[in-house]
Amino acid sequence: MTSVRPPVPLRHPVDEVPPPGRLAAFGLQHVLAMYAGAVAVPLIVGGAMKLSPADLAYLINADLLLCGIATVLQCVGLWRFGVRLPIMQGCTFAAVTPMVLIGTEGGGLRAIYGSVIVAGVAMILLAPVFGRLLRFFPPLVTGTVILIIGLSLLPVAGNWAAGGQGAADFGTPKNLGLAGGVLVVVLAVQRFAPGFLSRVAVLVGIVAGTAAAIPLGFTDFSGVGDSDWVGVSTPFHFGSPTFETPAVVSMLVVALVTMTETTGDFIAVGEMTGRPVDRRRLADGLRADGAATVLGGVFNTFPYTAFAQNVGLVGMTRVRSRWVVAAAGGMLVLLGLAPKLGAVVAAIPAPVLGGAGLVMFGTVAASGLRTLAAVDFRDNHNLTVVAVSVAVGLLPVGVPGIYKEFPNWFQTVMDSGISAGCVTAIALNLLFNHLPGGRASAPVAAEAPLLESRGGEDAVEQTGEQRV
Repeated sequence: MTSVRPPVPLRHPVDEVPPPGRLAAFGLQHVLAMYAGAVAVPLIVGGAMKLSPADLAYLINADLLLCGIATVLQCVGLWRFGVRLPIMQGCTFAAVTPMVLIGTEGGGLRAIYGSVIVAGVAMILLAPVFGRLLRFFPPLVTGTVILIIGLSLLPVAGNWAAGGQGAADFGTPKNLGLAGGVLVVVLAVQRFAPGFLSRVAVLVGIVAGTAAAIPLGFTDFSGVGDSDWVGVSTPFHFGSPTFETPAVVSMLVVALVTMTETTGDFIAVGEMTGRPVDRRRLADGLRADGAATVLGGVFNTFPYTAFAQNVGLVGMTRVRSRWVVAAAGGMLVLLGLAPKLGAVVAAIPAPVLGGAGLVMFGTVAASGLRTLAAVDFRDNHNLTVVAVSVAVGLLPVGVPGIYKEFPNWFQTVMDSGISAGCVTAIALNLLFNHLPGGRASAPVAAEAPLLESRGGEDAVEQTGEQRV
């Protein structure tokens, strides 16, 4: 008798590995989408501390190196570290204000790095606790948070399109014209180009925009020749860390804010990719954030979190492979070790990034609306939850500095529209749908146990997105 082989389970799209050429193109697209945001934190903190150009360059190279390492850890995973989804990692903007205060008034870079290390350890220890809170993130909350993430990022794209905050020619027609041209190219490629090319529409738009910007005088690559070919970040380059109590406390608040924001990003990508985030996966992802933050404190950089910019790119391109983002992490490692390559990417004009960002960040907001479309708004208070959460989340975005007279810990939480909206959505959902007398919302997803294959890879999960 002929034996019948059992069917070989299909690989989930998240675990698929594209051919090398596509892998590189998709990965480069993610790098270009997040590069400006990745280097912004060291530039802001270093600039506020009046560091020398050499020290600023060192901070940027260290940041790119750790961005890459953190991204690979998050996507590929190591034991119980890593969400194993297409998640790009970068320095969190929630830590900027506290770090500037610590750096200028509370002990300098050494105190910053001491507080960052403590915050990273706390994130690792608290990760299982956040994993148990997943039931408080139903579609009502996750859809609202994803919507707020997208809307909060749109002003970032707008600033880029206008030339970058603080630019001498901010808002000039030529800047907005270049951004508009990139937007048109991205949309045209996505609409009319064949399969693969349409999925790298953002990359095509950025390359075309940069090529057009050079003869028009928007940028030049003269700084590339002054950069070194190799630059290696060493532990505690600026001295041994110090542990100042006020600095540590403020950074612990940042850690809680970061974990809340990251939870929203994980859930968003899980929904986009058809691999829902369960309790264990969430804890593993947050644990990787903590480990990357500890490494950041050791290697002269800052706390790490999931980058919402790239969440939009996943939704827009529909490329769900985590190996694509892992390849992008590898590219960031190369940029961190080769300052000359980093200088090439840094020469891309802000309006070019702005034109692409409008599409990507708008996609994030639209994904939130898609999630909210499945929520029941009849005979309940769900509409109030969404309305108030979006209003609170966009308040610091629309009125910058509104909380400047409040204590620093309050500003750390509420000055980020994403964290403010997320905390509000969770609290209002508890008030209206979980406390006695409320009407409970449906859960995000059934928390099925994870299946592990022999090699430690996540086995195929039976979702509606599985390909036949």
